[in-house]
Amino acid sequence: MPKMALLVIDMLNDFFRRHARLAEQRSQLVASINMLTESFRQHNQPIIWVRQEFAPDLHDAFLDMRKHNLQITIAGTDGCELLPELDYRPTDIIIVKKRYSAFFGTDLEETLKNLRPDLLVVAGTNTHACVRTTVVDAYQRDYEVVVATECIASYDEAHHHITKHYLDGGIAQLLPNREIIRMLAS
Repeated sequence: MPKMALLVIDMLNDFFRRHARLAEQRSQLVASINMLTESFRQHNQPIIWVRQEFAPDLHDAFLDMRKHNLQITIAGTDGCELLPELDYRPTDIIIVKKRYSAFFGTDLEETLKNLRPDLLVVAGTNTHACVRTTVVDAYQRDYEVVVATECIASYDEAHHHITKHYLDGGIAQLLPNREIIRMLAS
């Protein structure tokens, strides 16, 4: 069995509160992600939860947030916390990021060097931004990447589909849960 790691990106309260499109998909998305986390646990494969979090004064936020005083995923609020119905465990790894990519300014690269996965499976929101940049950055670091198609969503439907098309085949494989679970069991 190849060593795999599951990266779940930005399944945070604020995103699901602020975007009706994500709110509509919440229960299906959570169920699909929980299905994958259960399978990863059964096969003793690591799960990494990635959370975006910014200081209340936004000094560590990206440019557009500072320009428009956009208060989202603020440290000390539950908005930057994982959705409570996700199957997060204290033994799982947490990465806190300040930009779209889970690699930028975090210890994700070092974490993955220590875990040495053959394959990264990526899930979460938003497909067109944080998922996309993380997948591209993983690819640029020579990781084989699978995007879990039942476990990604975006508030921007058009760019969700464009991103899937862009990533598919060259940068990542896009696979449903049943195929990922089959890979874990092989």
